Amino acid sequence: MPLDLRVPLPGLVWGAYPERREPPRSSWPWQRAPYRRQLAAVRAALGAWRGLDEAAFGARLRGVQGRLGREGLVGEGLIEALAAVAEAARRSLGLAAYDTQLHAALAMLDRRLAEMATGEGKTLSAALAAAVGALAGMPVHVLTANDYLVERDATRLAPFYARLGLRVDFVVGGMGEARRRAAYGASVCYVTARELVFDYLRDGQRRGFARSDLQRRVAAIGGAEGLEPLLRGLCMAVVDEADSLLIDEAMMPLILSRQVRDGGARAFFWQAWSLAGELLPGVDFRVDAPAMQVHLTDAGRARLAARAAALGGRWRSARLRDEAVGLALVARHVYRRDVHYLVRDGQVEIVDEITGRAAPGRVWSRGLHGLVELKEGCRPSPATETLAQITFQRFFPRYHWLCGMSGTLREARGELREIYGLDVVCIPSRRPSSRKSLPSRLYRARHALWDAVARRIVEIRRTGRPVLVGTASVADSESLSARLTAAGVAHAVLNARFDAEEAAIVARAGEPGQVTVATNMAGRGTDIPLAAGVAAAGGLHVMCCQFNASRRIDRQLEGRCARQGDPGSVETWISLDMARVAEVPLLGLLARRHGVAPDGTVRLRPQWLRPLLSAHQWRRARQERRARRGLLEADREWERGLSFGGPGE
Repeated sequence: MPLDLRVPLPGLVWGAYPERREPPRSSWPWQRAPYRRQLAAVRAALGAWRGLDEAAFGARLRGVQGRLGREGLVGEGLIEALAAVAEAARRSLGLAAYDTQLHAALAMLDRRLAEMATGEGKTLSAALAAAVGALAGMPVHVLTANDYLVERDATRLAPFYARLGLRVDFVVGGMGEARRRAAYGASVCYVTARELVFDYLRDGQRRGFARSDLQRRVAAIGGAEGLEPLLRGLCMAVVDEADSLLIDEAMMPLILSRQVRDGGARAFFWQAWSLAGELLPGVDFRVDAPAMQVHLTDAGRARLAARAAALGGRWRSARLRDEAVGLALVARHVYRRDVHYLVRDGQVEIVDEITGRAAPGRVWSRGLHGLVELKEGCRPSPATETLAQITFQRFFPRYHWLCGMSGTLREARGELREIYGLDVVCIPSRRPSSRKSLPSRLYRARHALWDAVARRIVEIRRTGRPVLVGTASVADSESLSARLTAAGVAHAVLNARFDAEEAAIVARAGEPGQVTVATNMAGRGTDIPLAAGVAAAGGLHVMCCQFNASRRIDRQLEGRCARQGDPGSVETWISLDMARVAEVPLLGLLARRHGVAPDGTVRLRPQWLRPLLSAHQWRRARQERRARRGLLEADREWERGLSFGGPGE
């Protein structure tokens, strides 16, 4: 059997720490397995599995495991294994897998990405695929969006895996090394991508970033062999919300660092902060808010050189001087509290723009984090030095068996094939969608928008329907919350400040008349169940009050309503002073030409507004795709320049 068809396992064939060393080959639609015939075969096999008692079920399952080990995930062995895990889900969880879920599992076991509409049961689909992989002997990593979902899914699905004789565990932030090693030793481990990548980098530190057994033996001869690794290699990964990790966060550097003592650097940035405070906006520097940059003018450089002349040392270097003061100006004038970061318990916590969640432990590089701490009067974090770093688009191709799913993949299918070699399979919805998309509206300013949204919420609540409002930042969610409080509207706020209350807030969001104001935390991975009577009233109404960089992120928020054939509706209301809206070509000109109504609405036809917004998102996505491709090509070229030195982390 060809090696690429065999199951990758830690051992003699694949090495003690299996991982792919060459870029993956692209997969194409004409190479797909015959999913319809396979699905019919699984349905036929399920009948036989359902007739077995527990003893017979276990005996037959052991036979299937042996067959998978010999033949790999192909042919009759794959069909029998998927039928067995589907029956185990029915017996242990009371969940009968739908054809759409089996179809998605077959696509993932064919090393592909499955696009499933929101509410179609991605959690069970991932579990079915992971269980089949684990039955074949592969250590399986299931990657979900956040620690809350990691622990929730691993705990809920534990009876399912136990019925198959498999052990499931999870890794979340704050766990010690021994606990992590035990979790990765399970048949299936649920974990976030960041926790996984940092543990991989720690393993790389121990083995000197040697990726072959020969390199590891040489490292051991030189005395570089460290403790036992945390992971058992990169055999199989099932990635939930795959486009978020593989596209949106692809270029984010994940940096493993350690604390160092560097009082000189701290003093240098103190001086940079003080000098930046003496420069005048518009005269000495210009702020480019969309690009998150500040540009010194010639007058500003001259003024800075004169002010820094007496300081000596590093300040004699014009390049270092301009860079340090430029960072201080960015901290002062570009990064905003409750938009880009929170201050909690005396510490600055970055807010992830894509997920809307706080990211404790993540820091901005090059001294920017310390400058923001100075701005907020927080205790400075210890100085650090970089030990290793990697990006998601360099990490994930190292899996031998990479697959996943999301509700929003089709827009990025070309890039996913180009970088990761992954084909996207669109899974048909089990029921036709009943979502109603209402006309979009544009407002002159944010205060008029929030007043209008508050009136709209009062109107919808009278019908007994729940409302979910998506906002762009913590600050926006709290501004709208203040408007609703003034109007006497009871509501809940879900943002990075209240992440500990997420489960309770989401559980109530589908109740009659419930109003939930949220950031992107309510987008990916959030299932809002409808209470009794809500579907009859019209279902959940979603108001999108943000303009995202990608249409895929808009679709994630829209997907919170009208799930599994339930009714629901969505509308987009934004304002000209919102982030990114001002960058849309012609929008400001058209707004001035058509005028503004007394309530602050720009008199612009909805059929004009949506194409303008979509065209801008398409251009932005194309620019970001080029940037990701350029970074990856540079990384690969650098790696090719390293012969025996490993992957270059």
